[in-house]
Amino acid sequence: MKIAFSPCPNDTFVFHAWVHGLVPDAPKLEVTYADIDITNRLASDGSNKLDVLKISYAALPWVLDDYALIPCGGALGRGCGPLVLTNGGSSDPASLKGRRVAVPSDRSTAYLLFRLWAAQLVPGGVGEIIVMPFHEIMPAVRDGRIDAGLVIHEARFTYPNYGLTMLADLGSWWESDTGLPIPLGAIIARRSLDLAAISRWTQASVEHAWKHPQLSQAYVMQHAQEMDPQVAQAHIDLYVNDFTGSLGGSGYAAVTSLLTRAAEEGLVPAIDPAKLLLP
Repeated sequence: MKIAFSPCPNDTFVFHAWVHGLVPDAPKLEVTYADIDITNRLASDGSNKLDVLKISYAALPWVLDDYALIPCGGALGRGCGPLVLTNGGSSDPASLKGRRVAVPSDRSTAYLLFRLWAAQLVPGGVGEIIVMPFHEIMPAVRDGRIDAGLVIHEARFTYPNYGLTMLADLGSWWESDTGLPIPLGAIIARRSLDLAAISRWTQASVEHAWKHPQLSQAYVMQHAQEMDPQVAQAHIDLYVNDFTGSLGGSGYAAVTSLLTRAAEEGLVPAIDPAKLLLP
């Protein structure tokens, strides 16, 4: 079975057991490691041969006819949203009017949240949006090449190292605005496959990771590259939570709310919420 997910610690932690043949009866995986911007585009490319992918929830409306949402294995939670960073200056969101902002993907949940936030709090809108590789954003803000940057993942822990200031925590904004957790990354699988089985194998991989966290450490750090082990563990602790084991009612409510609200703003195609559930 062909799968694509990011080399980030939460994804390698979740899929370690399945990748290494530790999930009973699960098929062998052929893994493509790719950042979320790439998997988002792969999912919408009809010629791709991938069976299972980790994508942004923001990309889900474009692929929901061909792929189903697997109700486990993804990233959704509280206190884990993307941040808007600047190199000092005003703490007023309106100060971004007409400014240049770097984002890691134009079809990411982070960018979707940013657009919803900016529509509410930046009268007149921001200026130029620049898609930039995730690891280049904070140095670009620090060096003044852009006015603000939208960051995700371990940048929550490392942005002070660049002397940057947090202008907004979009996860906190979303939670205070809706009372719901923030949907970030989704596991999807082709609708032609045995979706119930894929869900069981994914959930079993998650549960194995929780029961035997030490077994995945070498694999996680191999793909985390130069990331500090403590940062990698903080990354896992933040993004692998109860919603990773099962979306549950509040998880589905959060996904439905995000995508419905975005569709009302004309940012994503409208979806039928019933299609979010496994057939």
